[in-house]
Amino acid sequence: MTDFKHEVIFCIVNEGFSEVVMDAAKRAGAGGGTVLRARGTANASAEKFFGISITPQKEIVMILVPSSIRDDVLHNLYSSCGLDSPGHGIAFALPVDAVIGLREQLPPKDNGEAK
Repeated sequence: MTDFKHEVIFCIVNEGFSEVVMDAAKRAGAGGGTVLRARGTANASAEKFFGISITPQKEIVMILVPSSIRDDVLHNLYSSCGLDSPGHGIAFALPVDAVIGLREQLPPKDNGEAK
């Protein structure tokens, strides 16, 4: 079984709340995220079931974090922009088995040159 060092958190909120998401994530130690524009597809019966008004325009914030801070980030997201907030956000995390592009993740390259 792979020991995952990173996870990606997806937080889906109403349009205009991505900054609230990032502020909450950064308070827990996240470095940054990527915002995608999206459109929800919920219908009237879903709105009635959940007891909330569903805004069709959404923002999806993807945040890559070390696994060690995942729970802290999710807790902050729930507190700041969960379903009971104006952002009506939901968040979930998925394990990431490989990462490139993060400077601290790459070991020094041994090119065989004498030092």
